Amino acid sequence: MLRLIAQRLGLGLITLWAASILIFVGTEILPGDLASAILQNSATPESLAEMRSELGLDRPAIVRYGEWLGNAARGDLGHSLASKRDVVEELSPRLKNTVFLAAYAAIIAVPLAVALGLMAAIWQGGVYDRLVNFVTLLTISVPEYLVGYILIKYLSVQMGWFPSLANVTPETPTLDRIYLTFLPVMTLVLVVVAHMMRMTRASVLNIMASPYIEMAFLKGLPKWRVVVRHAFPNALAPIINVIALNLAYLIVGVVVVEAVFVYPGLGQLMVDAVSKHDVPVVQACGLVFAAAFILLNMIADILAILSNPRLRHPR
Repeated sequence: MLRLIAQRLGLGLITLWAASILIFVGTEILPGDLASAILQNSATPESLAEMRSELGLDRPAIVRYGEWLGNAARGDLGHSLASKRDVVEELSPRLKNTVFLAAYAAIIAVPLAVALGLMAAIWQGGVYDRLVNFVTLLTISVPEYLVGYILIKYLSVQMGWFPSLANVTPETPTLDRIYLTFLPVMTLVLVVVAHMMRMTRASVLNIMASPYIEMAFLKGLPKWRVVVRHAFPNALAPIINVIALNLAYLIVGVVVVEAVFVYPGLGQLMVDAVSKHDVPVVQACGLVFAAAFILLNMIADILAILSNPRLRHPR
């Protein structure tokens, strides 16, 4: 196990390094730069050259990438070109807000998806199974921003139950934060529950065709007990993988949801930084998103190996 974990860590670091290259190249090909955004209509070739030299944008890209990667490895993500503040200081409160939103949605979505998937497997082919499959397929097909606007229209504008904007501050009490972020959380839950529920159902039904499951039925065990006690534990590996992927989405895929509800999270910060051509902030946000996605996938691999000993051996 230690060797497998070390291999996963090594692959994760290599993947993160490759992601850092893509992030840097992606920010380099953005149209315009911060110097043009600052000077705007007063820009002249001379003033642009002076501003780019002051901001360090006149150096070769490979030099700036090496410096940025080395500083990031030491925990120094640079300074915002727009606000002149330390990027870590800007990211910290936003990252906490994003993690809170993702954790809030995961606490609701994971148990709900697993329970719905198990019930769909127990009542396979019934009315409940068909209804849940239809609803989940519908939610998968609808973009998350549309789900968010629908929730705003009915639960906020018409019913007045929840605020349409998730305005939270570091001083907001936990209960008020839970109330204010309910609509963006429900948007995320409706999107990710469908994937996890369908994978849970498919994995359990795949195990149901095994001979030992048939033996359990021959012994007279009720179907719910066979599914919960015998099929579900052996179907955990793919379920864990899809849960980890959706948890990663809750962190890295919240950009659109945060923009819809004007939630002060990492995604909203990244959108604002792109509009201002604030390259260090965009790069830092992308690196945090990539690290979170890679880390959760690595944890999923390790948990899948622990839940299924057969995965510890290549054969």
